Amino acid sequence: MPVGLGLSETHMTSHGYDAGDEGIIEAGTFQGAFSTPRSPVISPSSTAASRLAGQGDDVFVPADERQPRSGPVVLAEEPRSTAIEKLELVRRWSLNTYKCTRQILSEKLGRGSRTVDLELEAQIEILRDNKKKYEHVLKLAQTLSSQLYQMVQTQRQMGDAFADLSLKSIELHEEFGYNADTQKLLAKNGETLLGAINFFISSVNTLVNKTIEDTLITVKQYETARIEYDAYRTDLEELNLGPRDATTLPKIEQSQQMFQMHKEKYDKMRGDVSVKLKFLEENKVKVLHNQLVLFHNAIAAYFAGNQKQLEQTLKQFHVKLKTPGVDAPSWLEEQ
Repeated sequence: MPVGLGLSETHMTSHGYDAGDEGIIEAGTFQGAFSTPRSPVISPSSTAASRLAGQGDDVFVPADERQPRSGPVVLAEEPRSTAIEKLELVRRWSLNTYKCTRQILSEKLGRGSRTVDLELEAQIEILRDNKKKYEHVLKLAQTLSSQLYQMVQTQRQMGDAFADLSLKSIELHEEFGYNADTQKLLAKNGETLLGAINFFISSVNTLVNKTIEDTLITVKQYETARIEYDAYRTDLEELNLGPRDATTLPKIEQSQQMFQMHKEKYDKMRGDVSVKLKFLEENKVKVLHNQLVLFHNAIAAYFAGNQKQLEQTLKQFHVKLKTPGVDAPSWLEEQ
């Protein structure tokens, strides 16, 4: 309906009534049972009604007023403090990593100073060099064990072949029999020597890859503590060279605390390394002494053909052999 058009000016054309006039009916005041004037009522469809109802709800009754408010969400104190602690740990780690990286680069470029314990550094260098040499000896011993195992298997097979030919060749019965006995004896002594060599390999492997490696892990921790100590020492020295005012004094005090903390950590790690190096040296001498005597006596008795001495050597060092008749695997097969 156009704006400004009054209700009295509205005309309606009707074709469905039986009145004689064709359809111009003026809309005036309704003279029915109601005495009060009423405006025309439009009855929309059910779909339109639901839309209007929804629009009415949106306009006049907001959704947040129809439902009870739960109030602002307050984080629990414990998760919040945990998150703050994690952020603080990340910040400290980042700062520490930056300082240590700067210290390492300055040392490599020859611009920074580093703390050096000459006696301890010399011992660490000797330990690393000895570890490389022991690993080389260990590798050679493993190769010898593998080759000896193959030789023992060949000797046993030759002994069986000679014994078979001794039974089938009447003319050469004794000759084949001697060779069969000799090869079987060599195979037996070879198994005994193989047990001694494998015992030597096992002991040296424990010394190199467990005992020495454990000490080197402590050495790495000591070197990390030394870098951190030098990094915070350099940082404190730089702050002390600068001006002292209300802004720098708290930083100097905090740097002094961090320096003292890392100094104590460095001193502790240096003491731990010194103790471990001392005990390692004592343990290494004892272990290698026994293993080298075993290796020497077993090799000498084997090539001298002294079976009793060979067996006595294994008993002396409590080396147990496998059950007779069972092939002794090589070191490579055991791995």
